[in-house]
Amino acid sequence: MKKGNTSDNQNFRAVRGQPLNYDVKLLFPVLFLVGIGIVLVYSASSALALKKFGTGYFFLKKQAFFALIGVVALVICRHFPYRFLRSLAYPLLILALVFLAAIQISEFGYSSGGAIRWFRFRSFTFQPSEFARFALVIYLAYSMNRKKDKLKDFYVGFLPHVLVFGMFAALIIIQPDFGSVVILGAVFWIMLFAGGVRISHLLASLFLIIPIAYYLMVNAEYRIKRIISFLNPWQYPADEGYQIVHSLMAFGTGGIWGTGIGKGYQKLFYLPEPHTDFIFSVIGEELGLLGVLTILGLYVLIFWRGISIARNSRDSFGSFVAIGLTTAIGLQVCVNTGVALGLLPTKGLTLPFLSYGGTSLLINMASIGILMNIGAAKKVTTMPKVKSD
Repeated sequence: MKKGNTSDNQNFRAVRGQPLNYDVKLLFPVLFLVGIGIVLVYSASSALALKKFGTGYFFLKKQAFFALIGVVALVICRHFPYRFLRSLAYPLLILALVFLAAIQISEFGYSSGGAIRWFRFRSFTFQPSEFARFALVIYLAYSMNRKKDKLKDFYVGFLPHVLVFGMFAALIIIQPDFGSVVILGAVFWIMLFAGGVRISHLLASLFLIIPIAYYLMVNAEYRIKRIISFLNPWQYPADEGYQIVHSLMAFGTGGIWGTGIGKGYQKLFYLPEPHTDFIFSVIGEELGLLGVLTILGLYVLIFWRGISIARNSRDSFGSFVAIGLTTAIGLQVCVNTGVALGLLPTKGLTLPFLSYGGTSLLINMASIGILMNIGAAKKVTTMPKVKSD
């Protein structure tokens, strides 16, 4: 009897100590990207910050602060049981809708570049669309897990989710932010597909969305110009194709080895937003092809670990959350790098863990913490039991 109690206590201590472990294969690439991101944000923004704020360290200090808060968020989410997120699904959903509406109807909406995409209160700035993407993932995971036996039913598994997505999309479109809606829609579609919603329903939604997307594009002159410049940016090097041309010039200058950190040329008031939307171009110029491949390799590792966690999750809710969060990060990487390389039309979207931006970094770091928690829960359940007499 005594031996049995001792063994049970040992097993309990092992399980209780399990959350102290971290998924190194996921944590290492994330921390490496955040660390090199701080360096690259300084390299890309020092000249701009000096001209605008009188100090070259302005964006460096803020990004380092964001990174610290992001690490705290990662640790908290790593130890916060992901199952409790089910009870937060609707509060997060409502809060995201409130934030998206507030920037349009209240004095806290902050405009930049002709778009109202930020919520500003004193010195605090927040981008609701980033939070909305996270909230939608949690809501869909909760709803699909609850309705998993009825997901093939149009009125249960498809229509309610489409209506929720439609509310988010409408509020983001009026900012306007067409690119974020595309990312949100792709995450939404992939999660429903993974959940087992009928393919016919999903394909029907595409036939409905395509005409709407076409209408939004042809009725916005700047979007048409982006498409035209994307097809042949060198024909419009001084206006619509300016960003892509200078981005490609940065990659061409970098070659294989790069010019060296801090020695890039295109960031010196040639390449727009070098520390946010086009930081990948700065990487191409200063770190060269080898640096680009290293960064992409780290993203592949993060994506692989996220999918692995989703496949091995102990329950469908954890699996859906992991799929949604991993997909959101992966799509951001694909769009940002695709734009920088001239493979996609220009779209202002940050590069996860690297670009300057507090909201994006905080949400993505919290997402990694949640992925780690889901993965750790799987390990606890598969721990071999200690036999007792």
